[in-house]
Amino acid sequence: MPRIAGINIPENKRVEVSLTHIFGIGPFLSKKILNQAGVDKNKRTSELSSSEVQKLKEIIEKEYKVEGDLRKDRMFNIKRLKEIGCWRGVRHMRGLPVRGQRTKTNSRTVRGNVKKTVGSGRKAAPAPK
Repeated sequence: MPRIAGINIPENKRVEVSLTHIFGIGPFLSKKILNQAGVDKNKRTSELSSSEVQKLKEIIEKEYKVEGDLRKDRMFNIKRLKEIGCWRGVRHMRGLPVRGQRTKTNSRTVRGNVKKTVGSGRKAAPAPK
């Protein structure tokens, strides 16, 4: 298995797909990297030569922020939002949706599956005497 950016990428998949196993590289960026390196996107990872793997490593390490560095940056950005006490930071602290999604009916998993429906399961009124 070729090791790029600290990740063993799968051998039995196409290079275009196997690069997306690296955190921070999606399908679009994968195609862009392969074009820069001059590698055929339909090749299997196991068919790559060592020089092609080396080219991919160099391009990814020099030009893109992936894996640990990217995770660290994301963590610091969220920490900064929490420290300044902005709306997004408060939502992160409370574990609620950050980007304006509704919470009255959705986000059950975030809110702990709270069910506040009225009328369901109500007992029948007692009969008058």
